[in-house]
Amino acid sequence: MSKSIGLTLLGCGTVGSGVMKILAEQAELLKRRTGLNLELRHLVVRDLGKPRPVPANAKVSTDLRDAIDAPDADIIVELIGGTGMAKAAIEHALKLGKPVVTANKSLLAAHGAELFALARKHNTCIAFEASCGGGIPIIDALTKGLIANRIDALVGIVNGTCNVILTQMTRSGWTYEHALEAAKKAGFAEADPTLDVSGRDAAQKLALLASLAFNVNVLEGDIHVEGIDKIDATDINFAGELGYVIKLLAIAERTCSRDARVASSGAQHDGDTGVATTDRLALRVHPTLVHKTDVLAEVSGAFNAISVYGHALGHALFYGRGAGQMPTASAVLYDIVGVALGTIPQAFKQLSIFPDTTPRASVLPVAQLQSRFYLRLMARDVPGVLAEVTDALGRHKISVSAVRQHEPDDVGQFVPVIITTHRASEGSLRAALKEIDALNTIAPPSVCLRIVDQPKEFAAE
Repeated sequence: MSKSIGLTLLGCGTVGSGVMKILAEQAELLKRRTGLNLELRHLVVRDLGKPRPVPANAKVSTDLRDAIDAPDADIIVELIGGTGMAKAAIEHALKLGKPVVTANKSLLAAHGAELFALARKHNTCIAFEASCGGGIPIIDALTKGLIANRIDALVGIVNGTCNVILTQMTRSGWTYEHALEAAKKAGFAEADPTLDVSGRDAAQKLALLASLAFNVNVLEGDIHVEGIDKIDATDINFAGELGYVIKLLAIAERTCSRDARVASSGAQHDGDTGVATTDRLALRVHPTLVHKTDVLAEVSGAFNAISVYGHALGHALFYGRGAGQMPTASAVLYDIVGVALGTIPQAFKQLSIFPDTTPRASVLPVAQLQSRFYLRLMARDVPGVLAEVTDALGRHKISVSAVRQHEPDDVGQFVPVIITTHRASEGSLRAALKEIDALNTIAPPSVCLRIVDQPKEFAAE
């Protein structure tokens, strides 16, 4: 005998429409697999006059509170977006003890700890698989599948809009502006793409993923963020010549493995998290040169991919469509089923991994972040320029890995000089670059991008 579960759906945009489509088309499949009869009983929309394929027995209204309060609303599905109305709606549902399913990564990145605490106070839960990675089950992996692993690093492409733009710039030789306009016309970019191209969307997702991966409370403000809006086609081309592609990466990693740090410093462990109290996280989102042999280099278009490094598993890659109506709706339905079956509420109650139950993250200052670097300098083609540049780098203990320059048409003109470095700190590189840009043989500002070296798989212990 099947169990009927009543759903209240707040919002019927792209993802909400996808949820309704799956509920309608896969009702029998879901019932056969889960023993659940998932019924859409309340739908809240902005425009009542807009035609929608709504089930005959569902009540459509503009009243959020009435739809949440309804006695036959067992699970509240929030797909409004934003941090105003959505926050108020979720808080109201939680105070009634009703579980919430949401795809709202902006809201959870800003107010996750307080909302999780509110859910716990009222003996209910929040499920948020669709908030990161579209249809990729990355939240489930971090909270369940990899629960026995100490996560040492997480590196990923988590914004489809930026990946679409960078893919077109790489494959078609387009400028950033051309690729952005094409992405808008194709529906991959919003009319105002600022949240995506600034890197903030990726940072919000990284805050959620890093919080779960490292058992700490990471805030968006903890993350160093740079977007793709300043990427020049010139650097796409030079990166290609060097064997790299440019991707917007979200990166979170321990500054060193827990055991190595404990062995060298005698650090104490936090009894609740099992993490050395001296561990610090390096957190950043920025355009990055990724070698063409790296699996992330092959991730194109709107696809997302997240590499996770666990001490026991080693390297795992989670790959799939990171946005879009049906992939995201698929993740929402996963949460609805998990809540209805009771698996998600039980895990939420039992696991001490959510931001309301974990300490604030200890974050490495930006100046101490370590990386290899790609520099593009516009240098006058005269004797002694490279010596001046390498002297400035050397004074800050930055070792040059390679130098590349095309032959100029005329002696004395400014030409691009490409330098790659060995691993150095962000602070040292910035100080050296300030000196370099002050040289009268350099036309500032010079371009600086990072080069990623994927973390080595950690040896089994």
